[in-house]
Amino acid sequence: MLDHFIYGDVNRISPEAPIPVVRVSHERSMLGGAGNVVRNLSSLGAQVVLVTVVGADSNADLIGKELKQLPNCALHAVTDAGRKTSVKTRFISGSQQLLRVDNESTHSIDDAILTELLAQFEELVPACDVVILSDYAKGVLKDEGAARFITAARKAGKPVFVDPKGRDFNRYRGASLVKPNLQELAEATNLPVSSDAEVEAASLRLIEQNEIGAVLVTRGGLGMMLVRPGAAVVSLKAVAREIFDVSGAGDTVAAAFAAGVASGMPMEDAMHVANVAAGLVVAKVGTATTTQDQLLAELEGAHRLDADTRVVAIEEAVHRVRLWRRLGLRVGLVRRSFDVVDPAAIAFLQQSRQQCDRLIVATEAKPLLLASMVYVDLVITGSPTADILVKELRPDYSVV
Repeated sequence: MLDHFIYGDVNRISPEAPIPVVRVSHERSMLGGAGNVVRNLSSLGAQVVLVTVVGADSNADLIGKELKQLPNCALHAVTDAGRKTSVKTRFISGSQQLLRVDNESTHSIDDAILTELLAQFEELVPACDVVILSDYAKGVLKDEGAARFITAARKAGKPVFVDPKGRDFNRYRGASLVKPNLQELAEATNLPVSSDAEVEAASLRLIEQNEIGAVLVTRGGLGMMLVRPGAAVVSLKAVAREIFDVSGAGDTVAAAFAAGVASGMPMEDAMHVANVAAGLVVAKVGTATTTQDQLLAELEGAHRLDADTRVVAIEEAVHRVRLWRRLGLRVGLVRRSFDVVDPAAIAFLQQSRQQCDRLIVATEAKPLLLASMVYVDLVITGSPTADILVKELRPDYSVV
């Protein structure tokens, strides 16, 4: 899909009808739909293979040119002469979207095209870590299309994440995870989704009815919820930002979550990364992406916390250490009583901090005082043993 943006100023109302007149200043085209997921993945540093269908037209050529400019991206497109390449044209004045015009075909691809597409997919999927089915209801994944791709991916032993469309989630039976928004979840289950408990219940219904591994619900300003059978529900609040444009935010969530899992993160960690990434792109105008450097800087900044929030149990410390390691930071661990915080104790902490980038102190005495010190990044309470601390945190430097 191609996203075409027409920017201009509005200074008057048309004499022909009560509509604004846009004086065009410039235009821009970029990858949209599944292509926007690819843009986000590439921007985050992932290697991407895109298997897709395009029409036999100039817009397909533009998509090919845009993809060639992305690093680490390979295009495998099947041309369907019987359809248009989807183009969404948006008219924008300032930060306000005035109108969107869609020029596209949405009928199901025929069996010959699907067979050719599936053959390419089956050849390429063994070299991949995860599969994203980005369903925009344009014809590729209609009817039995999605099921055939999910079956092929599972046969290759690859997890499948689906960004769904429509009411019929039975088409995604067997997927590892689906990512509906609140409206899609309500329509697919015919259940209310106004409260946390209702969202959880609807998600579990979706999982049970369609043999889906997990559900990641995007809830707009309320954040996200991850629901898995037999596991604790994980909820995250949306990252507070001034919102300019939500176009493509769902694609960013899908890309960041999948990239996180592909890199070895547990789902809850990947969800946290996706939540932060979404907060970054909605603060930009247009179908935006975030870079790896921007995301890592935001994640690191989010963990420069006040003293009272730097006192944690070991489970939260493990989560922080995972993040620090992905930022390439050395982690130090000190375990001692600190009944007296005298100049000698402060000198000891200073020397310990010089051996690492982040210092964790395990103690039961004066945790808030220690957490307020510039040399200490995290304080663990709860009296875990030295063996447990070393096993769980795997510090680069330790005094235990």
